[in-house]
Amino acid sequence: RCSAPCVGKVSDEEYLEQVKLATLFLKGKDQQVLSALVKKMEQAAESMAYEQAARYRDQIMALRRVAEQQEVSSSHGDLDVIGVNYASGVACFHLLFIREGKIFGSRSYYPSVPAQTEMAEVLRAFMLQFYLNVDIQRTIPREILLSDGYEELEELEQVLMEALNKKVAIRTRVRGDRAGYLRLAKTNATNAVNTKLAHRNTVEQRFLLLEEALEQSTPIKRMECFDISHTMGESTVASCVVFNREGPDKSEYRRYNIKGITPGDDYAAMKQALTRRFDKVNAQGKIPDIVFIDGGLGQLRMAQEVVNEKFVGIEAVPTLIGVAKGESRKPGLETLIFGDTEESFSLPDDSPALHLIQHIRDESHRFAITGHRNKRQKTRNTSSLESIPGIGPKRRKALLQYLGGLQQVKGASVAELAKVPGISPEMAQTIHDALRG
Repeated sequence: RCSAPCVGKVSDEEYLEQVKLATLFLKGKDQQVLSALVKKMEQAAESMAYEQAARYRDQIMALRRVAEQQEVSSSHGDLDVIGVNYASGVACFHLLFIREGKIFGSRSYYPSVPAQTEMAEVLRAFMLQFYLNVDIQRTIPREILLSDGYEELEELEQVLMEALNKKVAIRTRVRGDRAGYLRLAKTNATNAVNTKLAHRNTVEQRFLLLEEALEQSTPIKRMECFDISHTMGESTVASCVVFNREGPDKSEYRRYNIKGITPGDDYAAMKQALTRRFDKVNAQGKIPDIVFIDGGLGQLRMAQEVVNEKFVGIEAVPTLIGVAKGESRKPGLETLIFGDTEESFSLPDDSPALHLIQHIRDESHRFAITGHRNKRQKTRNTSSLESIPGIGPKRRKALLQYLGGLQQVKGASVAELAKVPGISPEMAQTIHDALRG
């Protein structure tokens, strides 16, 4: 389930119409195509077919972006173009990388803007960090276009020239094709900020509705969700994801490698993860208002025991809620269970509050599975090579890095194995025979 509008199935007639419009667009008749789509969008809106109208709107926006990119890709030369936009506490620097007159790629950056900070100061810091980062080998053009200038621009230009040992021109006022590049970068930066703000408003509304559904007397500032992932008890990993009023706070995500339990014991795994999370909790620490447990009553009871033990003497105790899947395991049929009273309840499948719960639950599930798969693959890679006499940690690492992974090692010939640093022809034959055997 996602908050973005999804494109549904279309009829054969509508599909053929889309193909026809796409063909016209590719032939350069973009204005004709856009006019037709605008007309269809207006007709759909008048008929109150709002989902269809939204699909036409998205097509129009996409085609306009493509047309604008085609329009500005006619000049020659290499340059970076930076569009800047700042609104309601959200800043975006959108970069276009122009190489040989074509848009080679683009990327958006969202720097934090401390209170009482001028945008010019943030822009200057970004430029220095971006172009003087020695850890990243960038191809830096001789010309950089900025949509917004400031007084110290010449000083910044001189610093870059001295550091890079090459002439770099930073321009803010340009004409022709370069002005088109700047317009495109500025538009993309503005759209990115608007999208961020819209997302923030959506998340805020969902938090308010969740507070209402749970009858919370105080605002929910921080939520955490725990999940367990393993394959038949192998390489068990627990995840903890964190949401605040702006959505996922990925810098706060944590994974716990679960050890010393009976393989497949999800209750013990959940207990170990929560114990490690709240082992040294205190009133000044980061205490969540709500902790969601992706699982049924058994895991929830285990989690409640840990919280009751770890929060003795602490006034702020998180509310535990279990998220149990329905019999058909379809989204929207989840049963929610309070940890302290074990009272169960459910929310309508179209409830934004439920969508927020599903979002943090799905994010926790994804984060746990990713960690489990990485751990399992690493374990299997190591164990396969560990069984070969004479292959220690250094040789295992050299084999995997040089050949690109365990499957490549298994498929390598004796001659290819012998090319790996530290692997003799005799050792290569031993590895080949052991893996093929």
